[in-house]
Amino acid sequence: MLPLRVLLIAALVATLSYALSLDYQRIHIKRPVIATTRCTTSQRSTRCHQSLSMGLDVRIRMVGRKNGGEAWLESAYKMYDTRLKPSGLSVTTQYHKSDGELIKGVEADEAKNHKVILLDPLGKLCTSEEFSENMYNWLEAGGSRLTFVIGGADGLPPDLKEGRRRLLSLGKLTFTHQWARVLLVEQIYRAAEIRKGSGYH
Repeated sequence: MLPLRVLLIAALVATLSYALSLDYQRIHIKRPVIATTRCTTSQRSTRCHQSLSMGLDVRIRMVGRKNGGEAWLESAYKMYDTRLKPSGLSVTTQYHKSDGELIKGVEADEAKNHKVILLDPLGKLCTSEEFSENMYNWLEAGGSRLTFVIGGADGLPPDLKEGRRRLLSLGKLTFTHQWARVLLVEQIYRAAEIRKGSGYH
């Protein structure tokens, strides 16, 4: 039989450990924990495994006005944005009035160690499967934070394309920046579905 003093000390240590654990979660874990299921299919069977991940934030920075595009383009964007919610991916758009504001926004994201990807016709082309793999790798590298940058009518400002920033191309055709935003969010949704192994792709 353990002495009463030892039992009291053990109970006190357990209580303090639990309190410190709750305080750590309150301070450090601000994003929701998302359960995701990933499936791989072979000729004989389909295997799925579930993993826990923090909420993933994707930001689209672009030059333009929030209400400056066609209504049907905004409707298409909202459809994919709604479909993305169960996947744990949050996509937001930040509009900038000028190239100067866009550059400041990108630099602010980089200062927080967010991964930044510039959309540019001279960027690297990839398949949807490659985009899916790259996107989740970029999210991991950026601490669950990823920024895509879309230029205005004249494209990206030259200052942004200097240095070691990664350039990505959506194709060799020319798109308006609002149309590029819709194409991008569809590919983000497709990337999430590819990772889940759904029948969308």
